[in-house]
Amino acid sequence: MKTIYSRPKFLKRKPFHYCPGCGHSIVHRIIAELIDEMDLQDKAIGIPPPGCSVFAYDYLDVDMAESAHGRGAAVATGIKRAFPEAIVFTYQGDGDLAAIGTGETIHAANRGENITAIFINNAVYGMTGGQMAPTTLGNQKTTTTPYGRDVKLEGYPIKMSEMVALVKGAIYIERTAVNSPANIRKTKKAIRKAFQVQIDGLGFSLVEILSPCPTNWKMSPLESWQWIDEEMTKEFPLGVIKDITGEKDAD
Repeated sequence: MKTIYSRPKFLKRKPFHYCPGCGHSIVHRIIAELIDEMDLQDKAIGIPPPGCSVFAYDYLDVDMAESAHGRGAAVATGIKRAFPEAIVFTYQGDGDLAAIGTGETIHAANRGENITAIFINNAVYGMTGGQMAPTTLGNQKTTTTPYGRDVKLEGYPIKMSEMVALVKGAIYIERTAVNSPANIRKTKKAIRKAFQVQIDGLGFSLVEILSPCPTNWKMSPLESWQWIDEEMTKEFPLGVIKDITGEKDAD
């Protein structure tokens, strides 16, 4: 029997350029499905700064606006304030949101900007050659830490979700993964809720997604999916980190 795979309505008919086993294509599909299911096609505006996801506009069939490296939250703030009826989301990697974009992200959350950040954490700078990122694990090997990250010299992995959760304007923060069917379903549920938080006008939401990077991790796709469970989740535990939607609904 021939298997027929359906393509989400708002995912363009263009082959992905991502490496085999990369999580970006999975998250792109999830976003495209939610845009259709939540009837957001005429409202959604995405902001993908530089990184592996810089060409997200080639795949998602909604309005997109590029931003400078790390400035996704700042650009999203301006667009949302100019078009408050829009559903504005950034799509950022850890080398972007957790590095040069830390300031913009924290302050946008602190102001309670009614935007959504989709944060792809693969623990390396993927596009530029696999260098150490702020989220690189202790002892993890990268092209700039060939013997493993020494936390005494290079510091500890940044936990952006926990940091953002501390500010009052952050309403909903969850960390998920896309290394199994069950985790993919949880990721879709989390992004759906984050979009709903924005639709309801409650404030800042962020979904951090642990995503495999087989090429830069020097692993097979299967090994990279297992590594997320065996290593990444020890440093970055999955689950809801902050959810005060009930309190805001009561207001």
